[in-house]
Amino acid sequence: MTTRILPAVGDPEAARSVSTLLSQLPDAEPAQPVTDSTQLVDTLARLAAASLDELPEVVLVHERIGPVPALELVREVALRFPAVGVVLITADAGPVLLSAAMDSGARGLVTLPLGYEELASRVQAAAQWSLGVRRHLGAGIEPIVGPGGTVVTVSGAKGGVGTTVTAVHLALAARASGRSVALVDMDLQSGDIASYLDVQFRRSVADLATITDISPRVLQDAVYVHETGLSLLLAPAEGERGEEVTDRAARQIVSALRGRHEVVVLDCGSRLDSANAAAIEMADTALLVTTPDVVAVRAAKRTVRMWERLQVRKAEETTTVVNRHHRSTEIQPPLVQKITGTRIAGAAVPANFKELSAVVDAGRLHELDAKSTVKQALWTLAGELGLVQAADQHGKQLARTGDRGSLGRRRTGGR
Repeated sequence: MTTRILPAVGDPEAARSVSTLLSQLPDAEPAQPVTDSTQLVDTLARLAAASLDELPEVVLVHERIGPVPALELVREVALRFPAVGVVLITADAGPVLLSAAMDSGARGLVTLPLGYEELASRVQAAAQWSLGVRRHLGAGIEPIVGPGGTVVTVSGAKGGVGTTVTAVHLALAARASGRSVALVDMDLQSGDIASYLDVQFRRSVADLATITDISPRVLQDAVYVHETGLSLLLAPAEGERGEEVTDRAARQIVSALRGRHEVVVLDCGSRLDSANAAAIEMADTALLVTTPDVVAVRAAKRTVRMWERLQVRKAEETTTVVNRHHRSTEIQPPLVQKITGTRIAGAAVPANFKELSAVVDAGRLHELDAKSTVKQALWTLAGELGLVQAADQHGKQLARTGDRGSLGRRRTGGR
């Protein structure tokens, strides 16, 4: 049987060496190497969306792949695509790295410089393992994860521009259309999602920070199921605990959530730290919320430039949402686009705080009236981003937002 192999090698010379050896393996069908971690995950997601059978049996990850470190990439591939056997290529053959690679989900390790016999042996073993997993999946066992859900980060140009309101209603719109949705408060020191949605719950994202293998049960224990059906992963009540969430922990948490939800929305606040930087880098869509005033737009420009300098996100890969928009304001969306160099969302959110004040003060943001122009704009934005299943279903749910009984069961607080 032919073994399909997808190498992930960033260095051109190393890629040629790997491809040459793979071409010599019997019954092997090596693909053209992908050059970075993003391209690898995107390629696998595209293949998995078509069919499980389209996925390669083996993925080779070179130790110098980037921008995501090799072990973290191995973990993400193993978590999101469990029917793929992952083999790590590395110069370090020591027991410490071997143990770390196995813990991350690798099915084998090949040492540099590459040798034919070792490579053939590891590829064959990973392929056999992959075939065994696929036989089980074909027998009707539900896979733990698939190609993964859509991840959207919502960041603020500065404090007070409406980041949390935007994140919450994008999540509510996706949930109302029938999708499974996780809403994560990654504003780790001052997150307010719990206050906006009237939630008291002791577990938080910090409780997952030191866990190396986030199982479905562990994830379930940390998540609060809101009455709307949203799965909430909250910021820690003690802001200093936010420092426990490293970039590596953030990647693992986001990967675990996207493997079990169709949509994951992360409120990243306006402060950039290593954790939400990792989330923004991983996101399918990164939103930047600003208001149409000089101070906020300048802050948005600084944020975009900082993301570019730190290689978190390119300007053209960022979408800016203009909140509290009014036709009479001097700064209009096209000007914001020109200043920031980002894409501008088609849906601008109108300035109408009176609609929000009552539900915000009551901690019932999810009960915002369906006739609210703010809500309609944000739910239109959710449709623009592809977070709702269908426009007609979205419209029906928008008209009946008062009916939340079938959307989920509220979990009791106080863990």
